[in-house]
Amino acid sequence: MNYKYHIDTPIGMICVESNEEAITGLFFEKNKTLYKQEKPETDLLKKAGEQLMEYFSGKRKTFDLPLAPSGTEFQKKVWKALCQIPYGETRSYGEIAAQIGNPKACRAVGGANNKNPIMIFIPCHRVIGADGSLVGFGGGIEAKKFMLNLEKGAE
Repeated sequence: MNYKYHIDTPIGMICVESNEEAITGLFFEKNKTLYKQEKPETDLLKKAGEQLMEYFSGKRKTFDLPLAPSGTEFQKKVWKALCQIPYGETRSYGEIAAQIGNPKACRAVGGANNKNPIMIFIPCHRVIGADGSLVGFGGGIEAKKFMLNLEKGAE
């Protein structure tokens, strides 16, 4: 069975999805008028919502949730590397490619980053361009900038 929980956050309405055991998705809800914050259907979604709000209030730097992203082996390898980027730090696509042992795979890393089904919990917002520029993020550049500033303590 799959469950959803809509949470109103400082960067917009977010939908967290789970199955019985793990978080399977986190995305920005595009049609904000259809949804309002609701009660979570499961303890796991309640915990996810609490941890997200702690993150946005600056009280949480790491997440302690079971994650089950759906993707290829390469994508999962990239997402695992993203989870190793410390709070308040960033990495380039090239640095992630080198970390996973495939230094020429910058574009493929970018593609995997773009397909991340559990943004924030798998911190794809911490990946930047080689020149330090804020490049694509599924929630938009303003949301990415907000989270990076939050993590650097400069909200």
